[in-house]
Amino acid sequence: MFKSIIAKSLIVAGIAGSMFMFQSCTDSEEDKVKNDEIQLDDDYYEFQVFDMAEHGIPAYISLPDETANIGASTKPDVQHIDDDIYWQISVGPNFTLNIEDYASIKDLVKVEKKELAAKKFFNVKYLVDDPDLIIYERTLVVKGTDKASPTVGVEHRSYHVYGQKTIDGVNYSLESKEEGYEKNIIELMAKSIRSFKPRSAS
Repeated sequence: MFKSIIAKSLIVAGIAGSMFMFQSCTDSEEDKVKNDEIQLDDDYYEFQVFDMAEHGIPAYISLPDETANIGASTKPDVQHIDDDIYWQISVGPNFTLNIEDYASIKDLVKVEKKELAAKKFFNVKYLVDDPDLIIYERTLVVKGTDKASPTVGVEHRSYHVYGQKTIDGVNYSLESKEEGYEKNIIELMAKSIRSFKPRSAS
């Protein structure tokens, strides 16, 4: 009887341990999914509407304001040379969005994805993969693999966004800087890209 009690205790302990391990794994998976989630809602209360007309684009774009808690300035700074096809919008030191005029060229996101696939020193994981907007996590290939960059010492992870919009028949690309940003900045930037619309649509 004593042996039977011990055996039952071991079975109960084994079940409890298995349940704990399962719960731990589940929690770990849930945390991983949560970390990969991108929040792109339609709430723009931390944004200010900015008119790009005086800079050569007949469009409005919503940009983070000082309440966004990213060190944003009250007034966006636009770098652009007349008749040039490039614009750079900065809202403080932690938010710079690059815009390029592609005229009638379409499928900009598709082309960008092909270029990303050709960069062998990076692993790219898409967090948002829409026809007109991608958000991705980029990780340097770790040292020691065949494709690794010789300068790689530690794993470096960054987040990036690339989108395309059409304003009055002209196609524009909008993207984060090459070095990327933290994920929360990219989420704000993606919302800015989604808000980019013709002045005539308002």
